[in-house]
Amino acid sequence: MIDTKSINFFRKTNVFIFMIALLFTQNILKANDSTKINIAVEFVTHAASAHIAKSKGWYKEAGLNVKAFDSYVNGMALGAALSRGEADAAYICLSPAINAYANARVPLKIVSGLHLYGYSLVVNPDKIKKVEDLNNANFNIGVVREGSGADGMFNMMVEKYNLDRSIYKRVKRMSPAHLLLALKNGQLDAAAMPEQYPSMAQEAGFKELVSAKDVWPEMEGSVLIVTQELLDRNPQAVKKLVQVTKKGINFIYSNPKEAVTIVNKHLNIEGQKLYPGHLKKKGKIEEVLTTENSVRNSLYNKLVNTHEIDPEMIQEAIDNLARWGNIKKSFPANEILDLRFINE
Repeated sequence: MIDTKSINFFRKTNVFIFMIALLFTQNILKANDSTKINIAVEFVTHAASAHIAKSKGWYKEAGLNVKAFDSYVNGMALGAALSRGEADAAYICLSPAINAYANARVPLKIVSGLHLYGYSLVVNPDKIKKVEDLNNANFNIGVVREGSGADGMFNMMVEKYNLDRSIYKRVKRMSPAHLLLALKNGQLDAAAMPEQYPSMAQEAGFKELVSAKDVWPEMEGSVLIVTQELLDRNPQAVKKLVQVTKKGINFIYSNPKEAVTIVNKHLNIEGQKLYPGHLKKKGKIEEVLTTENSVRNSLYNKLVNTHEIDPEMIQEAIDNLARWGNIKKSFPANEILDLRFINE
């Protein structure tokens, strides 16, 4: 004879166990979702620590689920991506990060530094011998878009050397890759670009005339930023992200040979994906890909790789962008700084 009471008891017990298991599984999935991060990087050596961390598997080791790792042609393009909500964290030049916050109202926080400097003006040495030669209206000059780090360095150069302000009327605005090609093709006589492009230009016989070190002492080059949403949702993930980034920066100096190989490999892989189709059709794709020599020069001669951040330098950058008209007005640096994790 079937004991209906026992059957009902077991049914209820199984349902209860199933519900507990379902809730447990949902909590696990929710916890895993909270560690998912979409990371964005600029296609420059400025993001070397990120490429190293990815190659070494350090994000995964730290318990971070990197859902996407996307490259952008420059900081301005990455800043636009931030305004579209395409990234939770970004390795980005400081100026575009400030622009994204001030102009596009992207709620973000700077949580770590990446490097100082990293911008140069390179010239055709047969035509331009000294900075004052840039006043010659016959020389064509190229600079990355207004509000970029290279543009900031260029503005500081114009001010320091008291160059004729009419120089801005001759400036052609292009992406770093197109600036390099235009320089090589003789369409430009000088170009202000972010690393690794100046190092690549030097490798091709061009000369560095002015660097960020010459015109902007202790210039903060690039930073690691996260969205306010990620910081609120999972501050521990942000902490791990900072720790992994610091580990990558340390690796640059402790293992220089391997660091150069890793960064060069990643930049070449990403470069094949990023560059416009017409570059490939014209057979010029190789001209905008890095070599180990250019990466080495960039990492160890042009950048000072460090996670440390000086809030006063961030404030100076904000004030300068307001003064140059790149953002409407200045604001306190502490609005975009959250440095609680960099010394942990």
